[in-house]
Amino acid sequence: MDASVIQRLDELRPHLARSALLFARLQLERARAASETLAAIGLPSLVMNEHGHILAANHLIEQMAGHIVWLAHDHVALKDRRADKLLRAAVASSVTGAAGTRSFPARHADAEETLVAHVIPIRLSARDILSRCAAALVLTPVTAPQAPPVELVQSLFDLTPAEARIARDLASGETVEDIASAGGVSRNTIRTHVRAVPTTTSCGRQTDVVALLNGIWSPRQSGKT
Repeated sequence: MDASVIQRLDELRPHLARSALLFARLQLERARAASETLAAIGLPSLVMNEHGHILAANHLIEQMAGHIVWLAHDHVALKDRRADKLLRAAVASSVTGAAGTRSFPARHADAEETLVAHVIPIRLSARDILSRCAAALVLTPVTAPQAPPVELVQSLFDLTPAEARIARDLASGETVEDIASAGGVSRNTIRTHVRAVPTTTSCGRQTDVVALLNGIWSPRQSGKT
């Protein structure tokens, strides 16, 4: 290469280096923004590149010591060995495009709690925004469904106060016998209200009522994450 060309490239080198550094920092900020957006809706998550290096992790996933172990060189592993193998395979396939989102259970180190791990590949136009990112790991807890407050049930479906309480108790997992005993009334009285609830809520069966009520209320709405 001609000496004049080399001299010209040497003059441009510091400018190119600064541009590359700014670009890299911008991509990291975008990765952080993506993980923090998921934190805002209560989802522990992190973003990694094609080599499994962590580019950003939100504070929710950083607190999950029972499920996550942080390794050297910006790597992460799941304490559930079987789940960790599935994580490695999912990240590898997200790079090659061999598969879409993969979901699998991940148990707590002391078997106290089970989460569902979702490995979501970052592809196509999303790579324009997160160009260094290959996949996002999102962890969602497996928790018992929670029924909404009685007042909300009553106002949504125009139930009587007694019907609303019984519908909510059913959605919370209580039986007719439990409700009758707690309220000091006969089981026949409770059954009469139970038969009325599906009709009033436009549900065909009692199980449909339970599914409906559990579906309109989440742990985040009740002040939990």
